[in-house]
Amino acid sequence: MGTMTAVGSSNPQTGTAQKTLGQYLFDCLKLEGITEIFGVAGDYNFTLLDTLERYNGIRFTSGRNELNSGYAADGYARIKGLSALITTFGVGELSACNAIAGAYSEHVPVIHIVGAPPEKAQKEHKLMHHTLMDGNFDIFHQVYKQITVYTAVLTPENAEIEIPAAIRIAKEKKKPVYLVVADDLVTKPILAHRESVPPRPTSNLQTLQAATEHVRQLLERAHRPVILVDVKTMRFGLETAVRHLANALNIPVATMMFGKGAFDETHPNYIGMYGGSFGSSEVQSKVETADCVIAIGMVLADNNTANFTAKLNPLVTVDIQPDMVKVAEAEYPNVFAVDMLLAVQKVGYKGQGLVGKATFPYDQITGGMDEPLTAAIYYPRFQQMLKEGDIVVAETGTFYNGMAQVRLPRNVTYIAQGGWEAIGYATPSAYGASIAAPDRRVLLFTGDGSLQLTAQEISSMLYYGCKPIIFILNNDGYTIEKYLNVKTENQLYNKIPRWSYTKLAEAFGGDAFAVTVRTYGELDQAITQADKERAGRLCIIEMIAADPMDAPENMRRMRNYLEMQEKRQSQN
Repeated sequence: MGTMTAVGSSNPQTGTAQKTLGQYLFDCLKLEGITEIFGVAGDYNFTLLDTLERYNGIRFTSGRNELNSGYAADGYARIKGLSALITTFGVGELSACNAIAGAYSEHVPVIHIVGAPPEKAQKEHKLMHHTLMDGNFDIFHQVYKQITVYTAVLTPENAEIEIPAAIRIAKEKKKPVYLVVADDLVTKPILAHRESVPPRPTSNLQTLQAATEHVRQLLERAHRPVILVDVKTMRFGLETAVRHLANALNIPVATMMFGKGAFDETHPNYIGMYGGSFGSSEVQSKVETADCVIAIGMVLADNNTANFTAKLNPLVTVDIQPDMVKVAEAEYPNVFAVDMLLAVQKVGYKGQGLVGKATFPYDQITGGMDEPLTAAIYYPRFQQMLKEGDIVVAETGTFYNGMAQVRLPRNVTYIAQGGWEAIGYATPSAYGASIAAPDRRVLLFTGDGSLQLTAQEISSMLYYGCKPIIFILNNDGYTIEKYLNVKTENQLYNKIPRWSYTKLAEAFGGDAFAVTVRTYGELDQAITQADKERAGRLCIIEMIAADPMDAPENMRRMRNYLEMQEKRQSQN
């Protein structure tokens, strides 16, 4: 433990006023490059927000509810590496639970700060509003222990220890953390602690050497190796190291669904998306017949392996995780991905690159100007419109599946919630991304069903001058859900009310370029127009699907697979 000096409101050695808990908290966040904090006001966080209003360099960016603010913080963190969220006790923090659990599932570091009732009221177990009326003020803290990687109750005595520790752990583990502070302690001066920062963990060199030697042996026997890139490559900032590895080994590279955007898709060795039996059969064959698979940051979840149809031979797989490596059946703990990638780069293997040119599903635009909108027509148009440096946010559902097959230009940040898959995530996340990167073009691809969960954040976008281009696929309900349910047809619960999507901006008191399109020609014109308009205002393009059950190829394959499974089960 460091030494503690108790100080009042001024430091006797320097004569300077001692920082308050609130000021110190915001200092720590500002040091991390956070310039906005999301959230919703509530009486137990007024002191936090009053301190923030007077604080230089960070502004409070409000959302229309706490759930959406949590999603916005998630989108922001994916761009800037870290984000913060302020909610009020009980009603506010519970509303944000879903977003924080999603950030945990998806490896996104969010600092969730909760303003709590005054310390005296808590100590006396008074029955306060926003509580369960049982005098227990720790219950929601206990809830958050399950969905964050670190929690702390802040006081002036522990602030200098707990705040840096929480931030450090959020950054190391790439997961959310939870800090709760009583409303009346925010303006109290903190007690100075000088805690020594623990050294960054490093790889065990002997284990690293052994793992590298094992990989060298695998590669020496290999004739058809591939690199498989997944989501933790993005989350742990390994993209550059992976690109260097691909260049050094000169072998084919595929990405997984969760890992979309983690590898430069214009790279000469890129072969496309590996989606088990639902994706491209060419890519499937290259990956599954490979005699060495170097997988980076892989998550073997159901929807990342096409219902576990992805068949990787464990005996020839090198599984590089952020803090451990598995080569075939052997585990090598305490080996960090960043060191392992460098070591494998230097083993001296040189492949043949790609034999022949890789082809991608949406390289060719088909269909005439009057053709009604189908997946085969609009995805190639999206691929054509994307530019270097864009931020693409794809909603869970039809767009998540279709956009996975669109070939991205260089330096595109691709945001999707592959694992948690909360419908409604993308709209507030696109708002967070717009705040994080005001100079970049943000493109939101959402379905009508998903948008209806979180449409209020279009109001926040207008309020804060964000100007994304929003594509709304109006396919009359939850098409993804209709695809997933193979047992019944025409389910009433997958129908939704019909909204006038192009009038949303007007209803929210803002100005937007808004248009409804039904044909390829109209879409083409709308995209061209939106690119001119976006400098001045938000754009909404509502796309009316020709057939509500139209979907990209990988969704059709998934549907066929589910139907076969259902048949088998009903025969047994």
